[in-house]
Amino acid sequence: MAGRPPCDRDLAVRIGRSRPAELDLDERLASLKAAIDAGRGVVDDEQLDAAAALVRRAGERLGHGLEHTVVALAGATGSGKSSLFNALAGEELSTVGVRRPTTSTTHACAWGSDATALLDWLAVGRRHVATAPGLDGLVLLDLPDHDSTALEHRREVDRVVAVADMVIWVLDPQKYADRAVHEGYLRPLAGHSGVLLVALHQADRLSSQELAACRADLARLLADDGLAEVALLTTSVREPQGIAELTRALASRVAARQAAVDRLGADADRVAQSLAASCAERAPAGEVGEASRRRVVDALVGAAGVDTVTAAVAGSYRAQAAARTGWPLTRWLRRLRPDPLRRLHLGRGDGARTSLPPATAVSVAKVETALHRAADEAGAGLPLAWSDAVRGVVAGRATSLSGRLDTAVARTDLEADAAPAWWPALGAVQTLLALVAIIGGLWLGLLAGLAYLRIGDLDTPEAGPVPLPLPTVMLIGGVLAGLLLALIARWMAAVGGRRRARRARARLHAAVREVGESEVFVPIAQVLDRHTRFCEGVQALGRAHR
Repeated sequence: MAGRPPCDRDLAVRIGRSRPAELDLDERLASLKAAIDAGRGVVDDEQLDAAAALVRRAGERLGHGLEHTVVALAGATGSGKSSLFNALAGEELSTVGVRRPTTSTTHACAWGSDATALLDWLAVGRRHVATAPGLDGLVLLDLPDHDSTALEHRREVDRVVAVADMVIWVLDPQKYADRAVHEGYLRPLAGHSGVLLVALHQADRLSSQELAACRADLARLLADDGLAEVALLTTSVREPQGIAELTRALASRVAARQAAVDRLGADADRVAQSLAASCAERAPAGEVGEASRRRVVDALVGAAGVDTVTAAVAGSYRAQAAARTGWPLTRWLRRLRPDPLRRLHLGRGDGARTSLPPATAVSVAKVETALHRAADEAGAGLPLAWSDAVRGVVAGRATSLSGRLDTAVARTDLEADAAPAWWPALGAVQTLLALVAIIGGLWLGLLAGLAYLRIGDLDTPEAGPVPLPLPTVMLIGGVLAGLLLALIARWMAAVGGRRRARRARARLHAAVREVGESEVFVPIAQVLDRHTRFCEGVQALGRAHR
């Protein structure tokens, strides 16, 4: 030990000093549970399972009350922890020796009120009720040796160290620098200084100079482990005052009845640090930008065949107008042609499948590109797991959206059966002109027949700027006026068809946008909201730590 550095400072006992928490432990655990729920399916399951185990363990431990403080004595074979256990208990309870292993099962000694339920929860079978005064409320556990060759002993140490309210790690002067202790047990307890004691035991074997150098070197190692603030005591069972300092520290801690809360709070701090890596360093955009939304909707409009539908709407309007306002003697021919909307099974508004052609490969590619760009924008700045979750929302959606788009188009009101007021009015005029032309033609036919049969000579009235027989004027005028009116009606139908197509396009665009909202933007927003809720829970959980 002569080569060890001298003691440059002496660590004071800080066991009675607990870290003030900004949030009540119950509130912190509630925040942790909210974070777990929000992070499921995105954040690493192993991390979330560990966090959930903490919530469950905290509920179980606090359910047994704070009347008792569970303190675990841990150490290596020959470190003297069993002799320290016996000294604190005031009687020989654990076997003392240097053979490997000495302690094979956890042994409990309880002071004060009945701790049966708590020990049942700890799954400790060997129990003893202490008679030594001054430590009422203490439940002291003597653990198996952590360096035991029996695997079940090491597992028992790991299990109890993870649930004890406080841990006293017993080190001896010869093996205090053992890497297995520091890397396997002490370093993982960094941040738990308030619920950890390190006892340099068997101090009676060292001279005062050796003890000082040993303490200083051990303090350096503990600082390297992240435990610079941990209380470091020297103990011995061969000296009258060898455990007095440890007894006072335990009595102070037990009387405070805060160790369980401090231990769970320290565990919560560690979980918060672990989960914080899954939160964005700065707040992400939180939504898909308007430009990206337009790109997605425009791509979906193309894939939905909106151009084909609006062309069919205009064509259907023109066809119906021609059938209602065209020249009566030929308008029946229009009815022989299929209505463009009916041919596509559109205009019924019943949500049934349409007969629109499937989206082209180019349209599908445009949708995929727009969706990925929107996901990349929304997930920018998020940790990889969350940005992958955002991308996962849109992955493969280009193909699966086709059915929803088709249904949206089929349910859109395209005004297929709406007839403007000018159709029946113009149709009536056309019918009247056709009757005039028919009457004129029949009149001329009658005159021709009479002339052929040389029956009488009827006077025929004349009309028009250039006097012509009235039947001729009726026939020619009725036909010409009907054709002219049909041309006018055709022009009006073209204008009306374009207007109806524009209205249909607006409705279809709105329907497609709703599909994009429900199938793309809302799921993306839900992932972003989950990230926000997860990080709010983690921040609330770790606020006391910071």
